[in-house]
Amino acid sequence: MTTTTSEATLDTGATAPSITASSPPKARPAFGVLASISGAHMVNDMMQSLILAMYPILKGEFSLSFMQIGLITLTYQLTASLLQPLVGLFTDRKPLPYSLPFGMTSTLIGLILLAFAPSFGVVLLAAAFVGVGSSIFHPESSRIARLASGGQHGLAQSVFQVGGNAGTAIGPLLAALVIVPFGQRSVAWFALAALAGIFVLTKVSRWYATHHVAQGARRQAPPVAQPYPRKVVLGAIAVLLVLIFSKYFYIAGLSSFYTFYLIEKFGLSVQGAQMHLFYFLFASAVGTVLGGPIGDRIGRKPVIWASILGVAPFALMLPHADLFWTTAFTIVIGLVLSSAFSAILVYAQELMPGKVGMVSGLFFGFAFGMGGLGAAVLGILADRTSIDFVYHAIAYLPLLGVVTILLPRSAAKK
Repeated sequence: MTTTTSEATLDTGATAPSITASSPPKARPAFGVLASISGAHMVNDMMQSLILAMYPILKGEFSLSFMQIGLITLTYQLTASLLQPLVGLFTDRKPLPYSLPFGMTSTLIGLILLAFAPSFGVVLLAAAFVGVGSSIFHPESSRIARLASGGQHGLAQSVFQVGGNAGTAIGPLLAALVIVPFGQRSVAWFALAALAGIFVLTKVSRWYATHHVAQGARRQAPPVAQPYPRKVVLGAIAVLLVLIFSKYFYIAGLSSFYTFYLIEKFGLSVQGAQMHLFYFLFASAVGTVLGGPIGDRIGRKPVIWASILGVAPFALMLPHADLFWTTAFTIVIGLVLSSAFSAILVYAQELMPGKVGMVSGLFFGFAFGMGGLGAAVLGILADRTSIDFVYHAIAYLPLLGVVTILLPRSAAKK
């Protein structure tokens, strides 16, 4: 990607000034760094997804209601969402290269607590430690992905994101193979993966400290030209946050209660339901790979249009489908909907050049917050009605993708 939002024409009729791209001259992406940060993202999100995959086990172990299941997600997502923008804003001003292994260490502590939790309160504490680790990991690692992109920002974000989505997909599979047969304490074995993640992130942090911090200060010294007026930027950010709400509130309902939905509606076993959750999450990982590069080629806005509004027909049909079509629809939904986040994040970064950490923290944090809030609210709704009713209710959320029409229209494709 060579230019960002230069010489753009707005839907409002205003014309943005032509600007010079704020990124350095186009260079070859640092694929070794991208692979490392993506691998660490896989480990980080795999450990986080173990919480999601363990919901049926925890529900039986501690006799939890659906509201309490939602509270676990809320605790994790809330600690992540509140801290991420603050971490991003702080590190925009003062980079902390070695914060990444520290964040992974917090996630490791949460994992150990989860393995040996004697009560629901300790489960919530474990979820909070995992959330803190996520709040530190995502803004800085997203910044490193952009720095290592060689100008191909969408590709770099997709490589980074696919690691996280792959980890999220692997979690239920590992839960089915390891945790269900061997019990809650078998979660402790995954500490070995966390230790490997800490090792990789230490090496990535060393690269960041050596190759960027000093150079980045020199590159960012000149003032960065703003592509749009402040009012337009704020309006576009608000639209993007509505889209994030639509995506993650829907995903919270779909993923947090998917195993229960399959067990109740189709009589699947816990392991069988977790395998279907894996199919959905694996499709999400594949979609993530596609969204960024396509956005680099044809522009962010068309990808956002297709990825949010495009899943609406499948979401509306899903609650009425049999098991075969439920599986098929959720695979399509995961594939298409997951392509949105990389495009949304890079679009927002281009709206506010020079504030990569703050923008990344804001959008990751808001995404986690909406996921947590969605899980809690929909858990209460499920307790008062049914899981099937929840799936009917959330089916309309992707229709909010229509607000994409309000985003500025850029003449630049890359």
